[in-house]
Amino acid sequence: MLTKDALDTLFNAARTHNDWLDKPVTDAQLHQLYDLMKWGATSANTSPARIVFVRSAEEKQKLLSCMAEGNVEKTKAAPVTAIIGMDMAFYDKLPVLFPHADARSWFVGNAGLIEATAFRNSSLQGAYMMLAARAVGLDCGPMSGFDPEKVNATFFAGSTVKVNFICNLGYGNPEKLYPRSPRLSFDEACRII
Repeated sequence: MLTKDALDTLFNAARTHNDWLDKPVTDAQLHQLYDLMKWGATSANTSPARIVFVRSAEEKQKLLSCMAEGNVEKTKAAPVTAIIGMDMAFYDKLPVLFPHADARSWFVGNAGLIEATAFRNSSLQGAYMMLAARAVGLDCGPMSGFDPEKVNATFFAGSTVKVNFICNLGYGNPEKLYPRSPRLSFDEACRII
């Protein structure tokens, strides 16, 4: 069992941040974050997430032009913005990632299964990324609210990767948090049968 402090860091006291302190995120932190998140489970170890960490002013400007109006300022202020993509050819890596079976053959030519698997598992990996970020001392601000075609054309052109979602990373300003929103109770969200 994790300590109360660890549970608070990952869940109980964790918040979605929209305002950021002017404090850099290092390459070492991003490497550490990935080295933690990569161990999170995905079906058949598909691991379809591909992440672009946008930090430079030039690349951030390109990203800002893809964001919905309500997400521009917080993305501009964040030290790093992660674009969590999903590789639609993830199955080409399965001979290495899942050598126990011919898993690649399960996907080749099955567009529906490819799409569902890439989306589901890259979403899981994006959530693992957020937990890993919190574990290494960073705050997160996940977002929809962007033009996916423009993000794909700007950051994934000529590749098999498509954007899933976007998440700001850095040190959130604790003085500018919205009041914590409620969550559904166990009985509202769950059944034991």
